[in-house]
Amino acid sequence: MQITLPSADGRSLAPYTLRGPGAFTPTAPGTHFNRVAFSAAHVVADARAAIDPWLQCAVDWDATIAYRQRLWTLGLGVAEAMDTAQRGMGLDWPTSLELIRRSLDAARDHPGALVASGCGTDHLAPENARSVDDVIRAYSEQMAAIEKLGGRLIVMASRALARVAKSPADYERVYAHVLSQAREPVILHWLGDMFDPALAGYWGSADIPRAMQTALDVIAAHPHKVDGIKISLLDKDREIEMRRRLPANVRMYTGDDFNYAELIAGDGVGAHANQKQSDALLGIFDAIAPAASAALAALAAGDVARFHAILEPTVPLSRHIFKAPTRFYKTGVVFMAWINGHQDHFAMVGGQQSTRSLSHFAELFRLADAAGLIEQPDLAVRRMKTLLAMHGIE
Repeated sequence: MQITLPSADGRSLAPYTLRGPGAFTPTAPGTHFNRVAFSAAHVVADARAAIDPWLQCAVDWDATIAYRQRLWTLGLGVAEAMDTAQRGMGLDWPTSLELIRRSLDAARDHPGALVASGCGTDHLAPENARSVDDVIRAYSEQMAAIEKLGGRLIVMASRALARVAKSPADYERVYAHVLSQAREPVILHWLGDMFDPALAGYWGSADIPRAMQTALDVIAAHPHKVDGIKISLLDKDREIEMRRRLPANVRMYTGDDFNYAELIAGDGVGAHANQKQSDALLGIFDAIAPAASAALAALAAGDVARFHAILEPTVPLSRHIFKAPTRFYKTGVVFMAWINGHQDHFAMVGGQQSTRSLSHFAELFRLADAAGLIEQPDLAVRRMKTLLAMHGIE
């Protein structure tokens, strides 16, 4: 239960004694949460594939689907083929579609399992997009492919659209086309440029209030085609502002990995239930799944104090995993899966395991333990020692 870890600056070493796993009561089968809760799920790379990891993509399908089965067992939905799955950072569209197909097939063995799948334009390189019509065609191709599998859509922000759009009207035109042809209500996704610099100025303006108004106008024009919107701006005040302006039938899915606990709990302000609280579509739920499940069960049972007691220790962990450069957060998510025994290696699609430093992993390890999220301490210590040895610390 003890390990020697690097300091924050990496220049010294100090012993650390683990506290051990938290006492999270397993969520009983059939438990119903009073929030819709999706975890954006990571993919497990095939570490033995004879490929060039920076250039090619190989997925361990069995381990990847097993992780989704774990999330469903905990009562969480799966937001599939999103940025947590390294969409646009190693995971290409053909592999994403295969992931969606396999996930939807596996969900059939879990009655009530929620799956929503990322639909974007990532098969269209932004530099090859010449017009808004190119973006519409790209969205339409992915929509048709996912809906053919019976999938529900999360309409992801488009790098190509951010490149070619000249005004908010271009966004309104694209989303009007997408929403009008969707078979069932979709989840929109507003991903901030801290997650993807290529999405700066999305919705036609770098000014957040103006961009928000365009997104609200899109929703207001198609209220029955939008189940909700996920915003990932890491700004709780902006999320609350937008939440209070949503139509009564449209959910706010928090994507705020810094402030999710208070946003999910809600503030009670608003004319309708959806304006008072946020539902969840979070990458951090992949890494803190047992705590998220237990907290949501407590909230559904009316124990708000227990909800906060479980989630509050996870917030420093999440803020560390999502620290700038935020787009590298996937590395922390996969690290958590590895040290907890949910995959047998720490290799990532695109070689992304190299995006964070050893001192970052050491602090992540300490924060995960403080949150009660080291599930098997002996295994975690052995694996952390392996990582340390690879960096010259034995």
